[in-house]
Amino acid sequence: MTEPETATARIVRALAEDIVAGHLLPGERLEEQALATRYLASRTPVREALRDLAARGLVTLGARRGAEVARISAEDVADLLDAECELEGLCARLAAQRMTAVEKQALAALHEQMEAVVAAQDLPAYLGLNAEFHGAICDGARNRTIAEATRSLRARLSPLRQAQDEGVVRLSKAHAEHAAILAAILRADAAAAFDAMRSHNARLATNVVRRLRAAPPAARLRA
Repeated sequence: MTEPETATARIVRALAEDIVAGHLLPGERLEEQALATRYLASRTPVREALRDLAARGLVTLGARRGAEVARISAEDVADLLDAECELEGLCARLAAQRMTAVEKQALAALHEQMEAVVAAQDLPAYLGLNAEFHGAICDGARNRTIAEATRSLRARLSPLRQAQDEGVVRLSKAHAEHAAILAAILRADAAAAFDAMRSHNARLATNVVRRLRAAPPAARLRA
C-alpha cells in the first residue's frame, strides 16, 4: 500500500506544472510566502519543494536573490529525456533476459495492483507504484552502472514527466504501455521489452517538450 502524497511532493508537482506551462517565467523570483499562499500550504513544505527542484535543475537558489525559476531550454530538456528513453529501454532489455521467475511474478503483481489505482484515477498513489514498477525493472537489469544512471535521470526529470496535460486519459495510456513492457519481460523478449519501454518514455517526453515549446515566447524556459 502506497503512502499518502506529502505536501512537499504535491508542491513539487504543482510548481513543475506551472514552470512547464509557462505560468512561472525563467528568472522569476519564487517567494516562499507567496508560494505557500498559492499552493495552500505552510512555508516549510514550500522550502523543501524548492530545494528538491533546485537539486533537479528546475530552480536556482542564491544567497542574495533567493529562489528563482531556472533558465533551461527545451532543447536541453529534450536531450535529457532522450538519454533517459535509451537507458531505461536498455534496462528493460536486460531485465527481460536476467530477471528471475520470482522477480517477474512480483512485477506482474505490482502491475495488477496498479489496475485499481488507475480505475480510481488516484494520481499520487499511481506515481508511487509507477516508481516501484520502473525501479524493479532497473534492478532486474543486473547492471549497477546502467541502473544508477537511469535512476539519476529519472529522479532529475520526474517533476517534468509528472507535469502532463492529458488528464484522465493519462493513467490509462501509461497502464496499457506498462502491460506491453510487462508482457515482453515475462516472455523474455529482450527486443520487444526495449521497444515497449522506449516507446512509453518517448510519448511522455514528447508531451513535455511540446508543452515547453508551445509556451508563450516570453514564458519559454530558455538558456
